[in-house]
Amino acid sequence: MNEFRPFRQSDAARIGHIAQRKANGSAFLRITIALAIVAAILAVPSHFTDVSELRFPLEVAGVALLASVLAGPGFSLLRWAVTSLLAAMLFLKLADIGTGTAFQRPFNPYLDLKILTDGWNLLSGAVGVTEAVGSICAGLLAWLIVAAVLYWSLGGFRGLSRGARRMSVRVSGAVLLIGLAALAVQDPDRRNLGVEAHAVSYFVNRVTMVKRSIADLARFEEELKQDPVSAGPHFSALSGTDVVLVFVESYGRSAIEDPRYAARTSSRLTSVEKEIKAAGLEARSGWLTSPTVGGISWLAHGTLLSGLWVDNQGRYDRMITSERTSLNNLFRSSGWRTTAVMPAITLDWPEAGYFGYDSIHAAAGLGYRGKPFNWVTMPDQFTLEAFERLERQARDEPGHKPVMAEMALISSHAPWTPLPSLIPWDKVGDGTAFNAQAESGDPPSVVWADPNRVRAQYLTSIDYTLETLGSYMARYGKNTLFILLGDHQPASIVTGEGASRDVPMHIVSGNPDILKRLDGWNWQKGMIPLPSTPVYRMDEFRRKLVESFD
Repeated sequence: MNEFRPFRQSDAARIGHIAQRKANGSAFLRITIALAIVAAILAVPSHFTDVSELRFPLEVAGVALLASVLAGPGFSLLRWAVTSLLAAMLFLKLADIGTGTAFQRPFNPYLDLKILTDGWNLLSGAVGVTEAVGSICAGLLAWLIVAAVLYWSLGGFRGLSRGARRMSVRVSGAVLLIGLAALAVQDPDRRNLGVEAHAVSYFVNRVTMVKRSIADLARFEEELKQDPVSAGPHFSALSGTDVVLVFVESYGRSAIEDPRYAARTSSRLTSVEKEIKAAGLEARSGWLTSPTVGGISWLAHGTLLSGLWVDNQGRYDRMITSERTSLNNLFRSSGWRTTAVMPAITLDWPEAGYFGYDSIHAAAGLGYRGKPFNWVTMPDQFTLEAFERLERQARDEPGHKPVMAEMALISSHAPWTPLPSLIPWDKVGDGTAFNAQAESGDPPSVVWADPNRVRAQYLTSIDYTLETLGSYMARYGKNTLFILLGDHQPASIVTGEGASRDVPMHIVSGNPDILKRLDGWNWQKGMIPLPSTPVYRMDEFRRKLVESFD
């Protein structure tokens, strides 16, 4: 005969206690996940390079304390606020990592939106549209998942029993008090106790950055009104001389002075010097400080040509709508025919109207029929030969104006694979001679998996461009002033942290009287500037060139 024990009140209490323990266990698991996410977003700095930089963020204890105390609408508001603010901070820190790696500075929401478009163009050109879309979608999905998991896990505080809630208040309150005391007495330089509270200061600093950018643009308006260079005409000492201004992509001071690159680059520059000397040319070399690093080349172009310090997109956008006379326009009004040779321009280029070109040769107009070198539309040798074909073949005809050309060479642009090599100039043709080179080498995904490969490819690209320029100047240097310079230093993966923003400039001519006018610059004879050679800011060049050749 079966026996049945009656259900007692103590059994109900025991079952309720077990259920509550399970509920508390589930709640504590969710809370642990929430606080781990909060700590991860807050603790890891956007410039993180060393485990020793990690600090315990006191905001973790603050969130736990408030979430344990608040109930009802107050808790819901806190949950949404914490999720939204930390999701925004995560986005900004990821953006900081991107701009820090590429440009060695934090992300500026007010000025850097254009970088998103240019970043897409570079990424899709380097790895393909499908891969680029996949990478972006994966990143956005991961960001959304983190935000969603944070919101869900914060709900664990609602599942705590009264006793567990009281314990959470006591523990989080004690941690917060101890942390605040440690924060008050610690000295980061001598007595760092490993705590920090920077969530508020992080957002305050970002708002301050935007306010400073707005104030900077107001100062720039005043700079636009002051031009040390008169309307002209100018450059009487260059009468009848073609002027060829060439920006070399990512050609920075590190390429000449960094021990990893110095031997090869110095050897190439010495070889170039011998080659142009045999052709009756001589060089002067020095340093300019670029307003940018790692990319955004147009800021360097705008700075050199306007004589204004254009170190952000806001200044650039205002410059191209101003009446400030560009270096190109100064030559144009002084009797030169101005042209732009831009193999990287594949879309509309409305900014060109500011600079004052009589003609523009973008990628589609240079006649290249060969295969692209990944993102790079054509090798530098073809670009230089196309310029001769399109602009200088008829220069000896009567009534033909001298040419002032601005050119941007791009074979040394990331991702630095595949890389071209110099071929006989009479074999350049329509560019199909480069097809085998364009299909050689490893893809970017392979090269960029190894930082040493990246650096080796960068060095090879600079070596190629310098070799090509040396051969070009020796071949086409008659009655020409060449001005060659880097636009900016490459990214920190190449230079290392803390590299200067200086770039080399080489001024080459076969006319001793022209070079003598540069004596006041105190620059080095030959193609290799010394560490002690004077450095000028890039915005000073326009004025110095006018003063030297008037």
